[in-house]
Parts: sequence; structure tokens; C-alpha cells
Amino acid sequence: MRLKDKYVESVKPALVKEFDIKNPMLIPALEKIVISVGVGEAGKDQKLLQNIVDTISLIAGQKAVVCNAKKSVAGFKVREGFPVGVKVTLRKEQMYVFLDKLISIALPRVKDFRGLPKDGFDGRGNYNFGLTEQLMFPEVVFDQIMKTHGMNITVVTTAADDKQAFKLLELLGVPFAKGK
Repeated sequence: MRLKDKYVESVKPALVKEFDIKNPMLIPALEKIVISVGVGEAGKDQKLLQNIVDTISLIAGQKAVVCNAKKSVAGFKVREGFPVGVKVTLRKEQMYVFLDKLISIALPRVKDFRGLPKDGFDGRGNYNFGLTEQLMFPEVVFDQIMKTHGMNITVVTTAADDKQAFKLLELLGVPFAKGK
């Protein structure tokens, strides 16, 4: 809850001052964080799929769900109902705990980490970025991993635009890459 306290005590007043926000309901805030993994060929192997679900659940602190294909696509050899991904949506306290763990523990463990890219904003105040492997999280035990995989993390905010969302995440301590 360290990050939520920081948001309430220092980030909120800084955002109000910088963007001259009169209505307190318009102050940008975090809404949810979605962690997703595309399973690809792992969808055919039930043990590998379960290993991915367990790993993402361990990282997020909440049970992950398997996403199935809605339509059959012959070109990708995917049938309707075939497992194609794993996701977990974090809100409220769990969201702040995960983001704090990501910023202060996991990202500093990445070799040659230069910061997250600034071009991951979608134009509506949401930020997307990918991680190449799950081993940077301290909960993950190397011996229990069957196959390393990456993940996509989406940070959904209530910000009106990318400028406000960037400032919100920057004030929360998200390490963005220098330059552009």
C-alpha cells in the first residue's frame, strides 16, 4: 500500500497543480492493470498451459484465467474453444501492490535495463509494455518453470490523454527511458 499512499499524498496534488484541475473527479488515477500471455503452441500441452497459469497467478497474487479462441482460424491452426492466452486483471489494492513490486523489485533485476519505452501510450491515457521473461519476479522459482515466456502488461488510467497518463506514471515512479 506504499504506492497508494504516495499517490494520495504527493501525486494527486502535483497533478492538480500541473494540469490546473478544478474537479476532483477528473484527477488522473490508476483504474486497473491487465497482465496477459499468449500461449501459442503451449495451448496443445495441458501441463505447459497449467504451468503458465500458475506462474502468472503467482506473479499477480490472483488467479489467472485461460482465454479461449472465439473463432476457428485455419491459417493459425486454431479451433474454436482452443486455449490461446492467459490473463489476470488487477484492481484496487492488488493493483498498487503489483505495480510497486514491478517498479522497485522486478525491473531493477533486468539485465541492461534502460527504462520502459515512452511510445507505449495508446492515445487514450493507457500504457502498454512487454516483458521478455517471467524470471525477473522474485516469486518465480527457476526450477519450476517448464518454458520461459514473456508477458504484456497494460496499465489502464482514468487520464484524459497521454500527457496526463505519462505524468501520473512518472510521478508514481515508473522508470521511463531517457531521451525521446
